[in-house]
Amino acid sequence: MTPIARRIFLGTLFATFALAPLSCFQRALAMDALPDAHFVGFAQAVNDFGISSGKFALARSANDIVRDYAARAVAEHATAVQSLSKSRADAGVSYDGKMGPVTANALTQLSALQGPEFDAAFANLQVAVQTAAVHQFSAYSQNGTSGPLRRYAKLMLPTSKMFLEYAHRLAASR
Repeated sequence: MTPIARRIFLGTLFATFALAPLSCFQRALAMDALPDAHFVGFAQAVNDFGISSGKFALARSANDIVRDYAARAVAEHATAVQSLSKSRADAGVSYDGKMGPVTANALTQLSALQGPEFDAAFANLQVAVQTAAVHQFSAYSQNGTSGPLRRYAKLMLPTSKMFLEYAHRLAASR
């Protein structure tokens, strides 16, 4: 890929995930909490993206900082999946288990990249996803209607804040 094509591709990728409407991620930026079923889908999308993008990073990046972030993301989001599953069951909310189109599209775009291009796209996508996660976990922990899901949001909020801070550092180092 030529340098110009790479810049255009990365610019388009960033615009797609940082500036364009992101269905479930955009809804999460509102101050109001999502309805229970939407919150579960959003939280699962965050976890799916964290695990899958982390696995991609471990396979495609040579950058130790990116790899450390990815290893921690895979471990933390795998634990979060189990916690969400229990909270969802306690709340009586169903989940179809399918990856949403926004998550799938982000992962497809990451899968086409390697090396420094991957690292930059990975960092920018992590910032976008974790920003939405912090906003929604904060809103749901304060205004959500389901006790078990509110506890999950309160549990995940500090972790998402930590990942967001780390993702900003990754993006700034690119």
